[in-house]
Amino acid sequence: MLRKKVEDICNRQVEREGYSSNLYLAMASWAEINGFAGVAEWLYVQSDEERLHMLKFIRYINERGGKAVIPAFKKPPVDYKSVEDLFREVLKHEEFVTASINEIVAVTLEEKDFNTHNFLQWFVFEQVEEEASARAIIDKIQLVGKNNMYQFDRDIMSLRTPAASTPAAG
Repeated sequence: MLRKKVEDICNRQVEREGYSSNLYLAMASWAEINGFAGVAEWLYVQSDEERLHMLKFIRYINERGGKAVIPAFKKPPVDYKSVEDLFREVLKHEEFVTASINEIVAVTLEEKDFNTHNFLQWFVFEQVEEEASARAIIDKIQLVGKNNMYQFDRDIMSLRTPAASTPAAG
């Protein structure tokens, strides 16, 4: 049985993961209409991953006897100054999600909910990967410079960290 405090904070994460999916979808659309097909594809994949993260939380909450709540999502920003600015926002958002996951972990320890604590470990590792990926992309953008984005856009999918490097989903 999921304790109410844990259920509530996990439902908050459902909203945050869903918003993340919409945020990356909006970013992908911006990239696509601005001629960055590779960046758009990277972000479309990221959006799909975030939706799967949301589903993991929904299913876990329900499986543990809680009630997952499907919230409305606020509208994400739709305009960015540059690809570098966009990826700085990706990093900032991933750092926010990391802090959110860490907060849930702390609550599970306070509540002695070791099942949920164990469930969250996949997300803890995932966030390390997400932040590292965003930082690596920002580093590459700085290396190529704002006037040499063609090759970066063409090669961005090779910068994705392979899913096999993360622990199996639980």
